[in-house]
Amino acid sequence: MLRKENSRSYQAFNDDDDDEGDTPSPDYFDDATEHLEPHEPTDSISQEDDIRGSSPSMRVSKACLKNVFTVVLIFIYLLLTAVAVFLAYQTISEFLDKLNHPVMSVTYKEVDVFSPPGIALYPGKAKLLSCRHHYHDNIPPLVDPGKPQKGDCLIKEVTYFGPFANETEKRALVVRGPSDVRNKELIFMQFSHNETEEDFSAITYMLFAKFNDLTDSANMSEFMRDCERNYSMWTFSGGFRTWVKMSLVRTSGKSSEAVEFRQESAVVKFNDKRPESEKSNQLFFAVFEWRDPFLQEIRLIVTANPWSSVAILCGVFMALFKAANFAKLTIQWIIRMRKRHLRNKARELNQITEN
Repeated sequence: MLRKENSRSYQAFNDDDDDEGDTPSPDYFDDATEHLEPHEPTDSISQEDDIRGSSPSMRVSKACLKNVFTVVLIFIYLLLTAVAVFLAYQTISEFLDKLNHPVMSVTYKEVDVFSPPGIALYPGKAKLLSCRHHYHDNIPPLVDPGKPQKGDCLIKEVTYFGPFANETEKRALVVRGPSDVRNKELIFMQFSHNETEEDFSAITYMLFAKFNDLTDSANMSEFMRDCERNYSMWTFSGGFRTWVKMSLVRTSGKSSEAVEFRQESAVVKFNDKRPESEKSNQLFFAVFEWRDPFLQEIRLIVTANPWSSVAILCGVFMALFKAANFAKLTIQWIIRMRKRHLRNKARELNQITEN
């Protein structure tokens, strides 16, 4: 009889395991406790009460942990999204900034000979007395200053109308400049000016890249007009020897190339030893020489690499995709947890109504 009852109790317990969420039969506890000692039912009931009493707090703690974990996941998703958006904005901003502000690359090329530049002088009422080539900075002492001397320079006289306001007529003496920089070739020029009514007297000059460009041009007047529009003007004063040392700078931009001169000038006072009767004729002295054998080349380089920017953006978009996928999984997990919670709540309500 005891074996039958025990087998019946085991069968009831086994049925309870198979049917999850179903309420055990009322006879199960009666049959299971029928042949136990008198104190055993009391202990069993007290343990069951402890378990039932502790289960609501455990459920509350689990629910709190799930809510906290959900909030943390959402916060991580928002953080990843914000970082990805910031990286995309920063990448695009840096690309546009580098595109609009190219980097200047400066290189120096050593040469033995420069192309002879053009030295355009505007003497006005002054008269050119001499123009000679010298080497190794060796300028011989002046002989009969203020009087015409024999020269060996190649000179072109050009008359044209200026490119700016009023278009005044100008007369330019264009001298073929020095080319042998290794032997320190220089050109020494001497002018005289008889007009002494001005408070200050000076001769204006302009440098352009190649003297041959003038001789090869179809219209020398138009060529000089364009040069004056694009090049700078300088002056040297009377009563001094002005030593001009030139350097050439070639700038390559995005679509064009420009050539300009930079110069260093030194002024030395002329000790006029002429008689007083001849000093009313003011003298001008100018020396033109290359400063060094280095040609300075400046290139504007755009450091914005579109491929690197595209690669960074691809990484950013992959991060956004991962964040979106993470958000999708998080939402699915929240929905699944919500459904499980509702299902468990429905079971509890069914058990209460059945009891």
